[in-house]
Amino acid sequence: MTEVASTQAVSATPARSGEFTLGWKVLLAGFLGTMCGASPLPFNVLGFLFKPLEAEFGWNVQQVSIGITIFGITASLLAPVFGWLADRHGVRRVAIWSLVGFVITFSSLYFTPPTLAGFYFLWLLVGMIGIGSTPVTWSRGLSLWFVKQRGLALGIMLVGTSAAAFIVPQLAVWSSDNFGWRAIFPIVALLPLLIALPATLAFFREPLAEERPATLSTATGELAGMTFKQAVRTRQFWILWFSIFLIASAYGGAHIHMPAIVGDHGIDRSAAAGIMGIVGIGLLCGRIGVGFLLDRMWGPAVAFPVLCLPAIACYFLLGTSSEMMMISFAAFFLGFAAGAESDLIAFLAARYFGMAHFGRIYGMLYMPFGLMSAISPVIYGTVRVKTGSYDGMLMAAAAMFVIGGALLLLLGRYPDQQKAE
Repeated sequence: MTEVASTQAVSATPARSGEFTLGWKVLLAGFLGTMCGASPLPFNVLGFLFKPLEAEFGWNVQQVSIGITIFGITASLLAPVFGWLADRHGVRRVAIWSLVGFVITFSSLYFTPPTLAGFYFLWLLVGMIGIGSTPVTWSRGLSLWFVKQRGLALGIMLVGTSAAAFIVPQLAVWSSDNFGWRAIFPIVALLPLLIALPATLAFFREPLAEERPATLSTATGELAGMTFKQAVRTRQFWILWFSIFLIASAYGGAHIHMPAIVGDHGIDRSAAAGIMGIVGIGLLCGRIGVGFLLDRMWGPAVAFPVLCLPAIACYFLLGTSSEMMMISFAAFFLGFAAGAESDLIAFLAARYFGMAHFGRIYGMLYMPFGLMSAISPVIYGTVRVKTGSYDGMLMAAAAMFVIGGALLLLLGRYPDQQKAE
């Protein structure tokens, strides 16, 4: 699009529809990249590896689960590095090479050796390469195209993880049934190779200066925003960081252990699967609904009541009552809040710190999310083993949800304009 054409497109379209008119292709690529990237795919195949790996190698559930924990921790620690690379070299380049690397490393799990060390090393490689194919990258690209409807755009992008939850398990089961468990990895890796990578090559890019929303630029045409050093010196950064840490600590294990938690309430496996479907519906509603509200209200005012919902859910899940209505509400509340959290990290990072160094700043804020999402399931499991119940952890999680949400109320008003250094 030429400068004249893009200017006419902006002026001829109302502000709210104009962003989607200009940025819908980038949003599509971000949606497909999120759906087929390293954020949802590994977690959606894990449950189908426990039995075959135990049968072939004698590894128990805990030993297999450590692989995904290594992946999550490695990816989280490297998120600021990939964010910095996106700031320096552009999101398109990082997204393309990370997708290629993710396809190769994830497929390499086909060659899992009969040693846990080898299995863990392969997951380490996936974490080292794949983080660039997660929202750390896609969120920066979208936030450069969308301002007035950024919350909704980010919500739509993150629906990709929900879409993966419907597609990947079916593909994993089909692969395992027809070709054995090893085939799960290269076959599922066809999703980033044949869907996300072509869409990224065709559509995903940063806007030209004349396409960029005016509020993102300084008077000299540079991207507005704090430097990384400026951001980490603000109280807003550390309030956000600690809030994300608490909420991820509370939610990560609750999601993974949800079938076992409802099992303690006397719910059978088939009904537990239905409960997980309700969690998925909550995720979808949270991402779209909260994204819509973020564009119209002060973010922390949206976040606090939403993050109180999972605290109520934890209360509903205490004890062993088999009241399905109460358990269903708990599942929906947990999913709704989890969908909201993913939106909030990117949205609030852009609003409080600007876009000039968004990648690295967002990467640092993604770190506690990824770390505790990987570690929290171990904590939940440990509490269950030590006490014979999830109740102690659920009570602690309820407190963490409320405190994490309340902390966001201390962020203060959005800055009117960030200045690039």
